[in-house]
Amino acid sequence: MGAFKEAHGGELRALYLSQQDAEAEKRKAVDCVSWDLNERQLCDIELLLNGGFSPLEGFLGRKDYEAVVRDMRLASGVLWPMPITLDVTEALAKQLKVSDTLALRDPEGVLVATMEVSDIWTPDKAAEARGVFGTDDTAHPGVNYLLNRAHPVYVGGSLRGVEAPLHYDFRHLRDSPREMRDRFAKLGWRKVVAFQTRNPMHRAHQELTFRAAREVEANLLIQPVVGMTKPGDIDHYTRVRCYENILKEYPEQTTSLSLLPLAMRMGGPREAVWHAIIRKNYGCTHFIVGRDHAGPGNDSKGKPFYGPYDAQKLMTKHAEELDITMVPFQNMVYVEDKAQYIPEDEIKEGQNVLNISGTEFRRRLQEGLDIPDWFSYPQVVAELRKTHPPRYRQGFTVFFTGLSGSGKSTIANALMVKLMELGGRRVTLLDGDVVRKHLSSELGFTREHRDINILRIGFVASEITKNGGIAICAPIAPYVQTRRQVAEMIRPVGGFLEIHVATPLKVCEERDRKGLYAKARAGIIKEFTGISDPYDVPQDPDMSIDTQIISPDNAAHRIIVKLESMGYIR
Repeated sequence: MGAFKEAHGGELRALYLSQQDAEAEKRKAVDCVSWDLNERQLCDIELLLNGGFSPLEGFLGRKDYEAVVRDMRLASGVLWPMPITLDVTEALAKQLKVSDTLALRDPEGVLVATMEVSDIWTPDKAAEARGVFGTDDTAHPGVNYLLNRAHPVYVGGSLRGVEAPLHYDFRHLRDSPREMRDRFAKLGWRKVVAFQTRNPMHRAHQELTFRAAREVEANLLIQPVVGMTKPGDIDHYTRVRCYENILKEYPEQTTSLSLLPLAMRMGGPREAVWHAIIRKNYGCTHFIVGRDHAGPGNDSKGKPFYGPYDAQKLMTKHAEELDITMVPFQNMVYVEDKAQYIPEDEIKEGQNVLNISGTEFRRRLQEGLDIPDWFSYPQVVAELRKTHPPRYRQGFTVFFTGLSGSGKSTIANALMVKLMELGGRRVTLLDGDVVRKHLSSELGFTREHRDINILRIGFVASEITKNGGIAICAPIAPYVQTRRQVAEMIRPVGGFLEIHVATPLKVCEERDRKGLYAKARAGIIKEFTGISDPYDVPQDPDMSIDTQIISPDNAAHRIIVKLESMGYIR
């Protein structure tokens, strides 16, 4: 307990160099190995540098990493539940040795910080997943990122901050821990209760936070996450506009809104403890933990990853050590008889409870249906409708996958014609061969190059979808993980329909107009899908089509009917 309070009770450990030293560091970094930080790493480094992750002074070295995974503590014994690691490629790791300086840059090449390398190692990611998340099921978004997206090698070391990551949006709402603490002091806020959210706030959230602040006689800090959240979440631009609207529903001078550039891991109980430590660093004295805090939903068998109040239990276990007070809350429900929200444990027999689940709310939003005033504020709903119109006005992607010769391109062309006949949206066909010619002509057919090609198709399709158009993609797309990455690109901005053209290999070979299968069998073509390179059969596609038993015209018609049933066309 003493180690934690000592680590967090004094000055924040902000890691930025002085302006003069930063300029000198920039000059030295010109000759150093560089790494371009990805989205999650940019979030992590911002909170490392500004003290949000205090007492950390850089990305974890191996001993700290292993202690955190195993015991939720740094090697020093200080409580810290989440491994903050810098994952890099094997190629970059081979260029480094311990004591080297690594230049860390944003995607535009701006030097954010330098790191004195202390450790380079290849972690056991499956063990990390089980230790941190309690599972290695890739239905968990944190596990999926760790096992399928993070690079294989970790590099640890202390940081020297050169230039803070730049944000152009909502700059008036972005505060460092020091700025937040100074604001509290200026306003005379001695007790501050923080509320974490990654979703739009509705009336239940307003009632919960208002009650929490009143219960502990504290001011309220609404601090939503605007870094990486769960795939499929509403974008932070829309959410922040909603928060600005709901702020008007609180008493004046009692509530503040500030944004947190955190990359969530959706780690449930461990994440709740992590969030509490971060709020302590921002100067808060209390932290709201509700039902299923930072929960990722259900596993691949349909069961919740974490119990509804597991986070509260873990917070209670470490309450004295954390030195920030948890304000536990049960789920808030609307009682029609009273015309108000109350905690679900206060419901009395015979009272009529109304509820709209998150799934039902999204359905109503997608279909343009009524959302009652008791559930949300009209100005919040209006803001959500601006950027999340009904499905029939959204863009979408139809993504075909299947072996060469399975009939993907033929069905895709038939579908394109039918959609153009219906009208209403621009339609773009991204056929595998055409994309290879115009977008990926320099690529070969290694696994790495196939992945790059499919991800390029996915990026283009996501841009078409985001802007309200229809993208029809017809590559082979043999690898399940790459297809999953494409879906993750597109689903946050519109519809995504995966169609497996499941024509058997034997039939595809019989149709082989270009003689490709024969050349592959003879060893002339290397790494040919279905012959010398694997094809991962989709386990749960939105539709499966076997062109042995259905014509291209009927297949396209079936897809049109499916899109109608999903609400994307009418």
